[in-house]
Amino acid sequence: MTTTIAPSEKEITWIDARGPRFSATITTVLLAIALVLHAPAVIAFQWVVFGIAAFYSPPKSPYAFLYKVFVQPRLHGPVPSEDLRPVRFAQLVGFIFASVALIGAISGVGALFTGAVALCLVAAFLNAAFNFCLGCQTYLLLVRLRHRAG
Repeated sequence: MTTTIAPSEKEITWIDARGPRFSATITTVLLAIALVLHAPAVIAFQWVVFGIAAFYSPPKSPYAFLYKVFVQPRLHGPVPSEDLRPVRFAQLVGFIFASVALIGAISGVGALFTGAVALCLVAAFLNAAFNFCLGCQTYLLLVRLRHRAG
């Protein structure tokens, strides 16, 4: 019998919650450009960004660097924080959708490219415009379901 223990507050990595929203804004612009221009090169770039955030760490992504250097120093007041794990999961979902879009572009299946980019764009826009991270909410739902099943 295995026992799972919830991570303690010390084990959770907290990040500035404004950073992912900034990243989502850049992502939204790039995905809109990729969708309108049917530009696989733009998706390939975003795929790399998603990959860095998903497999290395969201605070190590190029957009996080831009946020830390150009935006964060100009912000004042308390810094809202959030758990890194849902953000990382959201980046993994973005990576998967960008992968599907690239497969569609490479294989010549335009509908696959368009569909994957459009879905990714909706998720990025929800975060950028309304601070609603669809990938983060999915992560939290999956965690709740896992705990109920276990």
